[in-house]
Amino acid sequence: MRHGKLMAITLATVVGCAGLAAAAAAPATATVDAPTSSAADFTGYQIVKLPNANVPNFSRRVVRCPAGKRAVGGGAEAQGADAILVGSFPTDDGTGWIGLGRQNRYGDVGISVYAVCANVG
Repeated sequence: MRHGKLMAITLATVVGCAGLAAAAAAPATATVDAPTSSAADFTGYQIVKLPNANVPNFSRRVVRCPAGKRAVGGGAEAQGADAILVGSFPTDDGTGWIGLGRQNRYGDVGISVYAVCANVG
């Protein structure tokens, strides 16, 4: 019998993390312009969930935002005995979120994926 172990990674905002990564990589004397936003930049906030399902180890599960919306954050869960969340990150086009994981003792793993979606303008 498999017992559940839950691991999750979430990012508050993709835009904010990209700005932090650029700042960390820049020399100490460089100036980095961080993205700015206002309340008008994000509307139609919505969380979209891809429910838990067993998939082969290292298989990507992708949840997409509704048409016209972008993923401004997201996360994933790996469930199962010795489950390990291997990755949780946005899709290349910014319209969804990807989660993948593995288990040491089994050939499959339970993965759930979440995307925080909004109209970005």
